[in-house]
Amino acid sequence: MKRKNRAWVRVLLAVGVAGAGLIVSACGEEPIVPPPPAPPEYADQHMPAGYWSDPDIIEQGRQIFIGAENIDVNCASCHGKDGKPKKAGARDFRRTDQMKLYSDSVWFWRVSEGVKGTKMKPWKSKLSEDDRWKVIAYERTFGLKGMEYDVVKAAWVPVGTAGSASEDGAAEGGQADKAPVDGAGSEKGSPEETPQ
Repeated sequence: MKRKNRAWVRVLLAVGVAGAGLIVSACGEEPIVPPPPAPPEYADQHMPAGYWSDPDIIEQGRQIFIGAENIDVNCASCHGKDGKPKKAGARDFRRTDQMKLYSDSVWFWRVSEGVKGTKMKPWKSKLSEDDRWKVIAYERTFGLKGMEYDVVKAAWVPVGTAGSASEDGAAEGGQADKAPVDGAGSEKGSPEETPQ
């Protein structure tokens, strides 16, 4: 009799696990899977200095994202104006745990070249390199607001801390050490983004 009970317990357990998996997939939550590394031609491409914290750059990125700047480009039509995907398979930029797996160079590669096997198109023919960085600076605000990618640490850190001083007090390398420069060649301030 114990043998039959164990068999039923195994069957019920298997059905329960399968049912839980169906519920999670029906809710639209995709598993957290790290993206592949950026190919060599994108591996050393990084966000221009100051873009993560510049409200003007982020607003320009928002205008591109919603299709106000270029009628052929409307990221929000798939990814949603608030970052909540409107179409199946579109990346949910609000998922911090997933988005932390994307370096700035991987993100730039995906926006530039698209994602094979998905509806994500390559945008490098429709957006300049600078515009692609601007839209990424904006997209990041959905799940990584107040964060910037630290190239030296290969991690997302609070804005203004990338390339921060090491234990011995010497500054580590990285673009965050340089103040952004405006079109006239003078340094601009870096206003800190405040998380909402």
